[in-house]
Amino acid sequence: MTLLNPHIQEFNKSKSKKEDSFLDFDLLKMDDFRHDWSLEEVKEILDLPLMDLLWRAQVVHRSYNPGYKVQLASLLSVKTGGCSEDCAYCPQSVHNETKVEPIAALQVKSVLERARSAKESGADRFCMGWAWREIKDGKAFDAMIEMVRGVRELGLEACVTAGMVTDSQASRLAEAGLTAYNHNLDTSPEHYSNIISTRTYQDRLETLRRVRLAGITVCCGGIIGMGESVSDRASLLQVLATLDPHPESVPINALVAVEGTPMEDLSSIDPLEMVRMVATARIVMPRSRIRLSAGRQQLGREAQILCLQSGADSIFYGDTLLTTSNPEVEADRKLLADAGVKANFS
Repeated sequence: MTLLNPHIQEFNKSKSKKEDSFLDFDLLKMDDFRHDWSLEEVKEILDLPLMDLLWRAQVVHRSYNPGYKVQLASLLSVKTGGCSEDCAYCPQSVHNETKVEPIAALQVKSVLERARSAKESGADRFCMGWAWREIKDGKAFDAMIEMVRGVRELGLEACVTAGMVTDSQASRLAEAGLTAYNHNLDTSPEHYSNIISTRTYQDRLETLRRVRLAGITVCCGGIIGMGESVSDRASLLQVLATLDPHPESVPINALVAVEGTPMEDLSSIDPLEMVRMVATARIVMPRSRIRLSAGRQQLGREAQILCLQSGADSIFYGDTLLTTSNPEVEADRKLLADAGVKANFS
């Protein structure tokens, strides 16, 4: 089969299409992972009547997540602001006139104290972010390596997001014990130029390739609510679902419109749009951890529970996500308890 999206043709070898209908869940073998989803197939799933979509997603979700367990992940901004990228949604870009001022990177001791606190609050994964276009060798990268080692010694999974990496940097991160590297595609290849001009889509895919080759698991997702079409959303999911292997972690974000960014006037999405994205991601990437990420605060309890029911098995846990707000810890504990969801996999 020829992949409809040219950006992923070099990433994987094409595979033959299943003879059975991709929506025939009575015939679907739950250990038969596909990496040849077409754009039309993904869009058809995304457009299903909501009740059908939720049911189909739950069939897959219950098969791979019995007991409804949710991983709690904590996210810390280690280096805030001053990023040279021009991402239209980001308050940390130097191109956007926001209230986020550049702040020097946190010291190793401070980061590890925050990691320890996150573990005590119930987090299983500690994610660290640097507002960089790319990692540069030197003292800052050496400190990152030390942070990764320290987080792993605490018994936590360690995830880093810091822009593009070289092969040697990815190898050093792997040697330090890094669990996952986050590098989102953000949107579809077709909509990408409307969001970012300082880095190409292929640059992002190349970073994912280097991370994968180093033996680090991939955390890669996107953002909805940035003026994209439903086809764009399907295209993003198709790119992710045709990576082989699938990303181990797929964050689904809703835009948080920040004053001073080009997207400050965009309206919040209908919460059911997030539910649809989560459910479709679960169907096409059965074993991936689907992370309910930024924008969760604007969804409301009911929509969050629908997301948990239809495929989300991780949430970011803590009062902030880099520079935007997140539900309070106690509110999340109550949400999970009310939903009858067990926290963490380890």
